[in-house]
Amino acid sequence: MKVYIIAGEPSGDLLGSRLMRSMMAKCPDTQFYGVGGETMEREGLKSLFDIKELAVMGILEVIPSVPRILKRIKQTVDDIARVKPDVVITVDSWSFSARIHKALRKRKLKIKQVHYVAPQVWAWKKKRARTMYKYIDHLLTLFPYEPKYFTPYHLETTFVGHPVIESMVLFGNGDDFKTRFNIAENSKIMAILPGSRKNEVANLLPIFLKTAEAFYEKHPDFTFVIPTVKTVEDKVCEMVKDSKLPLIVVTTEYDRHDVFKAADVAIAASGTVALELAMVDVPHVIAYRVSPLTAFLARRLLKIQFVNLSNILLGREVVPELLQENCNQQKILYYVTELLKKGDLYQRQMEGFAKVKEILGLNEQTPSANACDVLLKITGNDA
Repeated sequence: MKVYIIAGEPSGDLLGSRLMRSMMAKCPDTQFYGVGGETMEREGLKSLFDIKELAVMGILEVIPSVPRILKRIKQTVDDIARVKPDVVITVDSWSFSARIHKALRKRKLKIKQVHYVAPQVWAWKKKRARTMYKYIDHLLTLFPYEPKYFTPYHLETTFVGHPVIESMVLFGNGDDFKTRFNIAENSKIMAILPGSRKNEVANLLPIFLKTAEAFYEKHPDFTFVIPTVKTVEDKVCEMVKDSKLPLIVVTTEYDRHDVFKAADVAIAASGTVALELAMVDVPHVIAYRVSPLTAFLARRLLKIQFVNLSNILLGREVVPELLQENCNQQKILYYVTELLKKGDLYQRQMEGFAKVKEILGLNEQTPSANACDVLLKITGNDA
């Protein structure tokens, strides 16, 4: 079986790698083609191009990249026509993925088309759910409440589960991390997570570093660790090279998982990484900032009360969300300090994280294996 798999950013790359691993376990002769990052490449994919080119977020920020992205879309569709796979599966990044699927439909290649991770129509662009059936044959969702938004509009949709429950972060080892990096056993750790896109790092890391510097003046027993990814590794290293903090930058998934188990507190950009922190009970603050234009439009388009996934799932704020003008040194520092006191805010987070784990659940099969079963079924390889 030939599978063409496309992931446009690091979170999708991780999800795609797990799906590839599950497919190889159930169908060992599967051949993979497509676009992905370092974790998918470790599973045997030779990416058509470097996904660093697609790692852009925000309306204003995307505009300069449009010509390059359109070129990559055409290149990808041409490659799919050459390979003639049994199925094309795009992972997350619906704005990019949708253009791939629409172009494939126009060519009438009669290839099964699947998208993994539903676009957040419950947050904005609800009308999008009405037309997706025109471009894909099946949608795989991460949350149990999502299929109801798509099935009324003739789109076959399957809830497969959230990948965070199969993350190796659950098996990280904090003691090993401290030993590997010569961190004193009694030293505490703050994890700093400024995002996986270049514009996120540019916007957030300076604020996070200033906060860490102010925090360190009063808490010299802390070591600061930035887990990062290939797409922004060079930028992160360049931005921290003159820092006077006891600072460590780690780049592997293995190290990130161990850091999370070792961390006493974290400052993070919004995203799946915050859900990983919740899975291992790391108290944390979410801080995020985009361009004024992007923020202006988002405030008018978004139909949700929260941006953090734990808060969304619970319907209440257990993780402080410091957005735009609230994403500043003073407020981040205040909440980090409060969390370390292990008072009311800390207790609300721990109780909330326990509920989040219950909502996401642990099934007999992993989400990746569930997704694999759907792909095998729709391609007729489930015999």
